[in-house]
Amino acid sequence: MLPPGEPKFRRRPADRPAEILAAALEVFADYGFHAARLEEVARRAGVSKGALYLYFETKADLFRAVVQTAVTPNFEHVKAMAVAAAATGFESALRTGVGLLARNVIADRRISGVVRLVIAESRTHPELATIWYETVIAPGVALMTTLISEAQTRGEVRAGDPRMFAFGLMGPMILSIVWRETFEPVGAEPVDVPKLADQHVETILRGMRP
Repeated sequence: MLPPGEPKFRRRPADRPAEILAAALEVFADYGFHAARLEEVARRAGVSKGALYLYFETKADLFRAVVQTAVTPNFEHVKAMAVAAAATGFESALRTGVGLLARNVIADRRISGVVRLVIAESRTHPELATIWYETVIAPGVALMTTLISEAQTRGEVRAGDPRMFAFGLMGPMILSIVWRETFEPVGAEPVDVPKLADQHVETILRGMRP
């Protein structure tokens, strides 16, 4: 047994990057990008600041890695399930995709905290918006647009701009994040995101059917 106080990175060197990224996700969500300190990330990960710099040279590098390894896999899971469900029709894909997005991604306060960070700090740190757009937003909108376009070809969805339909689908989900991160802290009644998602799916299906 190692002596008490042995640093985590010496006990489990292979786990070091994963522990750093998990800690960074929490710190970014708690403090935002500008106020986040690498010292705090290192402290929560149980490593030295020097060890952290072995893996990530800048805070932007660390943020990109957080998005790519701690956030993106959740979105990739939702996308994979939605594509699989599309084999039985657009409604199945929509119910599956939006439901999983609400329950497994948006309901995670660490991820919604990162979204708040991007919205709040993209003017002064445009690289954050670029990372989020390239990694999450653009692929997600492209997937939804494709699924809707294919459904239109099959006659499952009425005529209309598939990209605009995709934006309409995501509107309430984005609003729920803004509500949670901006208004709930000052006393607004919380929004049940999964319930909102379920109701929105029924509303949007009625509007998109031929």
